[in-house]
Amino acid sequence: MVSFLENFPPIIQALWGTGFTYLMTALGALGVFLGKELDRRVLNGMMGFAAGVMIAASYFSLLAPSIELSVDLPGPIWLPAVGGFLLG
Repeated sequence: MVSFLENFPPIIQALWGTGFTYLMTALGALGVFLGKELDRRVLNGMMGFAAGVMIAASYFSLLAPSIELSVDLPGPIWLPAVGGFLLG
């Protein structure tokens, strides 16, 4: 699929990517509109999984780079990451 997209100009590649993400989002939302009411335990499990994904995303995209960048700063290297986490 990637070799197929390499032959197109960047604007067309962006349109393909946007269209694909739109279709996947619509497909995921279709389950909400067509599905029945979920059991409370299933809903709690899904919410827990989503919370874990968000915590992992915040660590790998925000906190870990903050720790790496604060190596040259005076003081503990974890302080900017903890401060940013608590403030934001």
